[in-house]
Amino acid sequence: MTFFNLRVPFFLPVWRRVLTVAAIGGWTIVELVTASPGWAVLFGAAGLFAAYEFFIIFDPEKYKD
Repeated sequence: MTFFNLRVPFFLPVWRRVLTVAAIGGWTIVELVTASPGWAVLFGAAGLFAAYEFFIIFDPEKYKD
């Protein structure tokens, strides 16, 4: 198991993947509005990584136990 392993069965339903990416993106905007660019970059990168994992290279077989 790795620290950034998002390939777990919990994320098989599409609504959970969309909600996760939206929540991270929303928090990125909060950090930008509150003038915290360092945190915004960190959360923005995490959101982009999650979007890449969940929508670009998504393979349901890799999310099984």
